[in-house]
Amino acid sequence: MQAHDSEEAITGINVTPLVDVCLVLVIIFMVTTPLLNQPSLSIVLPKAHTQEGEERENTTLTLTADGRVALNEKIVEDRKELKGLLCYQIGQTSERHVVLRADLSALHGTLVEMMGLAKICQAKSLTIATEPLRQ
Repeated sequence: MQAHDSEEAITGINVTPLVDVCLVLVIIFMVTTPLLNQPSLSIVLPKAHTQEGEERENTTLTLTADGRVALNEKIVEDRKELKGLLCYQIGQTSERHVVLRADLSALHGTLVEMMGLAKICQAKSLTIATEPLRQ
């Protein structure tokens, strides 16, 4: 008997299944990423004529009508620990920018308190989030 010369070992790797799986993963991430940006506390923002802000690295404070507070979509139950968490979070960002998202019915005093906390924590800039006014 003769050995078959035409049967050689397969040395190439078929990357087509790998590319298929990677493309499916990219599609899944593209669909689920916008869901991660939804705030943990739902609020009604005031309406105003505003200019679209530029994208930057920031820290977000959310204040509800009933006084609950969230820091970057994480609800903070204890106001005493809010200062420490806020100062740490602001220190982690290079631009030290704070965005305040306050419900239309939130108390003015609580909003001013949050602005004061941002100032104490060395925030360089502060923005109050609003909804665009439709005409």
